[in-house]
Amino acid sequence: IGYRTNAVELDLSDILPSDIEAQVKEAAEISMGTEISEEDITNIRHLCSQVIEISDYRAQLFEYLKNRMMAVAPNLTVLVGELVGARLIAHAGSLLNLAKHPSSTVQILGAEKALFRAMKTKHDTPKYGLIYHASLVGQTSAKLKGKVSRMLAAKAALAIRVDALGEDTQATLGMEQRADLERKFALLEQNASKRISGTGKMQAKFEKYQKNTEKGQFNQDQASTLPQKRHSDFGGRGGANKRFKSNNMNKSFVV
Repeated sequence: IGYRTNAVELDLSDILPSDIEAQVKEAAEISMGTEISEEDITNIRHLCSQVIEISDYRAQLFEYLKNRMMAVAPNLTVLVGELVGARLIAHAGSLLNLAKHPSSTVQILGAEKALFRAMKTKHDTPKYGLIYHASLVGQTSAKLKGKVSRMLAAKAALAIRVDALGEDTQATLGMEQRADLERKFALLEQNASKRISGTGKMQAKFEKYQKNTEKGQFNQDQASTLPQKRHSDFGGRGGANKRFKSNNMNKSFVV
């Protein structure tokens, strides 16, 4: 725009919508401020051109990174995204070195200082590192971020090994794992909302208790917990013709 007097005649429809264009022109006409010199306008325009060039260069770098990551690690890219996947590979040194790490290390990769500080002071260790910036972790609630990070790191460790050692260039495994994780995360969010609102107890169904009305005959022998007397094979219950053995005479006799 330059000077405020040029705002009325300038056409901004190429870069701005019609409603925003009208607001910009109105603000330029009624805004308070002093007039600026030609040197200031030149410097401002130079800075604006630098910002536009940096923005275009950033877009080119992101497009290159996206294509490169889909060629090197397609399954990891589908799970955690291009930027997070590139940071994990750069932190480990290479894709092969990253494949050697277990899922617990992938989960806290990038939070080594916080981990050693927590171990030294005997506090709680961190639950996530670079994987915290993944889209799947960012869209969950704060209470579930630790659990979601652990589940995502387990799937990401498998995807990294497939990308590093496998021959398949398609992201079939990553798509399946992402769909599975999204389904599990939705269930976690649903269960967490039920636990907070208390609607889970209302949905519980209990069957009505029905008493057994059939009458049976009471059996005293089955109800008693005392040991039953052992009957002799010789005389039965009457006690007759019991055989005893004398310790002194070593002879047996019948009563």
